[in-house]
Amino acid sequence: MGTFRFNIWFKEFGWRHLVAIFFVIFAIYPILYVLTNSFADFANLTNSKLIPDSLTLKHYKLLSGNPLVPYSDWLYNTYKIAIVAAFFNVFLGTLAAYAFSRLQFKGRRASLLTLVIVQMFPSFLAFVAIYLLFFQISDVVPIMGLGTHFGLILVYLGGSIGFNSWLIKGFMDTISPSLDEAAKVDGASEFQIFSKIIAPLTRPILLVIFVITFIGIYSDYILAAIFLKDKNLWTVAVGINTVFVDDFNADWGVIAASSVIAATPIAMLFIFFQKQITGGLTAGSVKG
Repeated sequence: MGTFRFNIWFKEFGWRHLVAIFFVIFAIYPILYVLTNSFADFANLTNSKLIPDSLTLKHYKLLSGNPLVPYSDWLYNTYKIAIVAAFFNVFLGTLAAYAFSRLQFKGRRASLLTLVIVQMFPSFLAFVAIYLLFFQISDVVPIMGLGTHFGLILVYLGGSIGFNSWLIKGFMDTISPSLDEAAKVDGASEFQIFSKIIAPLTRPILLVIFVITFIGIYSDYILAAIFLKDKNLWTVAVGINTVFVDDFNADWGVIAASSVIAATPIAMLFIFFQKQITGGLTAGSVKG
């Protein structure tokens, strides 16, 4: 009788627990592997274990106390670039989305299609053009050219505003136009409608886009490596890959320690804004 009940329970619910446990282990194992090996005293990746034979803090000390490795500067640069670029991505994307969602103007549909089509092309196709463009800008406006954080932020803005605008527009389309009409009857201007009605209602999707954009820029390597040549201006990804990785060897202990330090804020960001992120992802999926 007990076996029969177990079989029924397993067919209806139990298999879900097994699947969930499998994916939890699948997700946690690499995190634990990196975390434990950031404290491991080993020479290369082939000697690494999930539970190291000996523990050490030398990798963290190398990142914090070595004048030849300005890790704190790299971390600050990464935060600065990611936060500023993510903020203006959301700000400019919201303005563009409002125009496409609420305003009627000539070329509106063509502009929307252009945004979608441009986003279909892989970003690496533009790397050479971006390099040449900002190389020439360096001669005219040095603060916006190659080797500057400002120039790199501009590239990040140009690369994701179109896609973010499309996402925000889809969310705004779910907001009833009757709110706009009621506000206009009461004498509200277009800016007041945007700032006091539409923008607050779109806060969930704005937070989602900010977090996603922040993470993408925070972990980017290719564009940052193309732009930043000064060691003190590098981001974490560029600095670690340049200093501790070469064609034949890599200091995996330092890389693991750096990954733990760099990933902790991202994990805290997800934990802190978990409800808002999930709400923002689902709120715009149902119209009405």
